Amino acid sequence: MKKLQEKIPEFSAMTTYPDTLWYEGDRDLLKRRKVSIVGTRRPLSYTKNTIFQLASALAKRKVLVVSGGAMGVDAMAHRGAGAEHTVAVMACGLEHRYPAVNASLLDEIAQKGLLLSQFAPGFKARPWSFVVRNELVVALGEVLVVGEAELDSGTMRSVAHALRMGKPIYVLPHRLGESGGTASLLKEKKAEAIYDIEAFAERFGIIEEPVDDPFREFCKTTPTYEEAAHRFGERLFEAELEGRITVREGRVFLL
Repeated sequence: MKKLQEKIPEFSAMTTYPDTLWYEGDRDLLKRRKVSIVGTRRPLSYTKNTIFQLASALAKRKVLVVSGGAMGVDAMAHRGAGAEHTVAVMACGLEHRYPAVNASLLDEIAQKGLLLSQFAPGFKARPWSFVVRNELVVALGEVLVVGEAELDSGTMRSVAHALRMGKPIYVLPHRLGESGGTASLLKEKKAEAIYDIEAFAERFGIIEEPVDDPFREFCKTTPTYEEAAHRFGERLFEAELEGRITVREGRVFLL
């Protein structure tokens, strides 16, 4: 781990700029556009799946996903983005892989992405250090996405940071009786719901196709859906979900 020497403009929005920042991994990732994602440590299956898809859609556009390395929503955000497109902001010294259940995930982020902390080596997480960590997570992102949260949860402290910093807040739509914190934000018009993952992700960038993309070249021949599925499998399904192809009368067409 190393000290981060250069100033990070986004941290100027914090109450106090960190005295020292420590990092492990690729610090150049901080030059990318960034979206912060937070939420409960015990999310619903719907929340986990949707956050994974959202983080993946952002990462495909080279957007850096920022979260806190915790269980639940944080972990799904990191996994959805992939280690090389994420930064985990830690509430402890970077030699500690906390929580232990995410140790392998944090190791991969350290190798391919970025771990960041304002706590010196040897420091073990304390209840108050998570609050401090949350302010860094919120400050880094252009916007804050709250996957799921109850009214009296720690996640709502992240929301308070975002409101103070003037950051736009987005939430997942939930059923009645679920995620009281995000429901309250919508009711009070302090947040906007994400109803279309691809439309949300497109606000931050476009998917850059390889110059010589075999999938695109194949689709230019308007193959049958069965032929394309047999040859490209999941890639075909992803392209259809992302609106980059359409299927008419059993044939695939590029959009």
